[in-house]
Amino acid sequence: MSRILIIDDDRQVCETMESLITRLTYDCDSAGSLERARELLSGRQFDVVFLDINLPDVIGLRILPEIRKLPDAPEVIILTGQGDPDGAELAISEGAWDYLLKPSSIKQISLTLGRAIKYHKEKAASNEAVALDLEGVVGRSPSLRACFDLVAQAAQSASNALITGETGTGKELFARTIHKNSSRAQNNFVVVDCAAMTGSLVESILFGHKKGAFTGAHQDNEGLVRQADGGTLFLDEIGELPMDMQKAFLRVLQERRFRPVGDTQEIHSDFRLISATNRDLEAMVERGEFRRDLLFRLKTVHLNLPPLRKRLDDIKHLTLHHLAELCEHNHMPIKGMDSHFIPTLQSYDWPGNVRELFNVLERAYYASQGEKTIYTMHLPRDIRIKVAKAQFAEDGSGQGEDNGGLPGVGIGGGTRPGGTAMDEKPEEGFTESMHSTMCVFHEDMPTLREFKGLAEVEYLKELIRSTDGDLATMMALSGLSRSHLYALLKKHDMNI
Repeated sequence: MSRILIIDDDRQVCETMESLITRLTYDCDSAGSLERARELLSGRQFDVVFLDINLPDVIGLRILPEIRKLPDAPEVIILTGQGDPDGAELAISEGAWDYLLKPSSIKQISLTLGRAIKYHKEKAASNEAVALDLEGVVGRSPSLRACFDLVAQAAQSASNALITGETGTGKELFARTIHKNSSRAQNNFVVVDCAAMTGSLVESILFGHKKGAFTGAHQDNEGLVRQADGGTLFLDEIGELPMDMQKAFLRVLQERRFRPVGDTQEIHSDFRLISATNRDLEAMVERGEFRRDLLFRLKTVHLNLPPLRKRLDDIKHLTLHHLAELCEHNHMPIKGMDSHFIPTLQSYDWPGNVRELFNVLERAYYASQGEKTIYTMHLPRDIRIKVAKAQFAEDGSGQGEDNGGLPGVGIGGGTRPGGTAMDEKPEEGFTESMHSTMCVFHEDMPTLREFKGLAEVEYLKELIRSTDGDLATMMALSGLSRSHLYALLKKHDMNI
C-alpha cells in the first residue's frame, strides 16, 4: 500500500488531506514542522510527499534536496498559496513532481496524487533494470543523480538529445557517457566544435567535399557527418552554428541524407545526434538568432547540467579525484590536504565550474612543489581574496567571536563596535549594514557583480532583522514576490 506524507504547519489542511487520502485507501502521516518531517522520513519510506512551501521553521523547498537523497526518493507535490504566480516555476525547477494551489478541490488532489503514485511505481520498476557505466563522471549529489536518470533515458533511445549548462559543467563528458551506454557504443563518437568553424568552411567540414570543389580541395573529404555513420555526432556549442547552416542541417536531421560540396549525389548517414550549448537557445529563438523548428528537433531529450555551486557536496570527490590524477601523472605519492582546504573550495562560487576547479587544483598542486600537504595558501591569490570577501559579507562587519572575541558583530544580534547593544538603536542597523559592505573598498576593488552580491546579502539581513522575519511584512517592504524572496534567501543560504 502506498504511503503519503503531508508536511504543512496548518493543522486544518493536514486533517482535511489526511481524511481524503485515507478514504483513497492510502496510508498517511503528517508533520507540522521540518523537525518532525525529518523524523518521519528517516524512519519510514514514502511514495509521495505533499510539501508546504512556507513552514514555520524553514522555507519548505529547503528540504527538497534532503528528500531527493533518500533511497527510492518519494515524489514531491508542492503546496503553494494563491497570488504567487512564480510558485509553479520555483517548484518544478527544484525537482518537484507537481504543485497544487491552496485550497484545491478534492478531484484535483486525487488526480495529482494518483498520477504521482503511478509515476513513482513505474520509475522504481524501470530503475531496477538500468546499470550505467559512469566512468569519468565524479560526484553523487542529488542534482547530479537526477541527471543520471536522464542519461539512462537518452542511452536507451536513438532520439536527439540536447545538453545545456554553464561553461565547464562537463557537457562533452555527459555526451560521451550517453554514447558509451547506448547501442552505438562500438562505433564512432564524432565531435564537431561549432564555435571553431568559420562560415566558409562549415559546410565542407560537416558534409565533406569532392576533389576540385574549391581552391585547395586537392582530394575527396568525407566530412564529419559521414564519419558518424552508425555512431554519434556531437555538435558542441550548437548555438554558434550560422543561420544558413541551421536551415541546411535541419533537412539533414529530417532525412539523414546530405550532399558533399561539389558532388551531385546524396549520401546517407545513420547518426545519432547529441548537441550541447551554454547559451539560452529559447532566448536566441525570440531574438531571431536560432531557428525554432531546429530547436524542437534538437531537444527531444533535454539534459540540463547543474553548475558546481549547486552541487557543493561533489567538490571533495572532484578534488580527491583530480589530485590523485595529478600525483599519478607526475609519479608522486598522494598529497594530503589541510582541514581548511575543502571548506575554502566550497566557499567559492566557481563561475568556470568543474573546468575552473581542475585548473585551480593544478595550480595549487604545482605551488605546493615537494610538500606532502596542500594548504589553502597554495590556492591562487584571487580565489582566496574572493572567498575572504564572501565570508566577510556573511559575517557582517567581520568582528564577531570567530575573530578572537573582538567587540561588535554584524546584522542579526550582539553588539556594535565599541560595545553598544544593537537593540538600543535598531534604526541604525541599515547604516551599519551598508558600512560593512562599503568596507570592501579598503581591499582590492571588487567587481560590480561581487559588490552587488555583498549589498544583496546585507539588504536581506536588515530586512529580516527589521521585520522580525515576518514574511508578509518582508514582501511588502521589499516589493518582492513570495517566490522571488524565497529564491534570494535560498541563494544566500539564509533562513527566516
